[in-house]
Amino acid sequence: MEASLSVDVDGSRIAHARHLAVSFLTTVRETHSVPVADSAVEIVQLIVSELVTNARKYAPGPAVLQMHVTGNALRIELWDSNPLPPSVKAPDPGRIGQHGLEIVTALANNVSIESKPPGKRIIATVMLNTA
Repeated sequence: MEASLSVDVDGSRIAHARHLAVSFLTTVRETHSVPVADSAVEIVQLIVSELVTNARKYAPGPAVLQMHVTGNALRIELWDSNPLPPSVKAPDPGRIGQHGLEIVTALANNVSIESKPPGKRIIATVMLNTA
């Protein structure tokens, strides 16, 4: 079970990515009988939104969002054309902006970043039945 979305320079793709996540998880739940907690749907929407927003903000070219379900886990992958890996900044409630990866790291069960020429891939895993 998988879904994907090409993310271009149009900012409306952020909302489209969130809607795709909800639609995909609804299908996973209703058609494939995979238990998906409502809280997991909310977490996935936020992670997808943050990853796509960051790709649009910091990558010079295209990006691709992919979601794969294996067992009880959803693997969210965002490939973008910026080869520089992002870094999680120290928590600072006074800082305006640049909290995206911090949020993703706090919500996902696991986050990794891989070099994927000519850019990078950020992978976040969310457990669907226990989020």
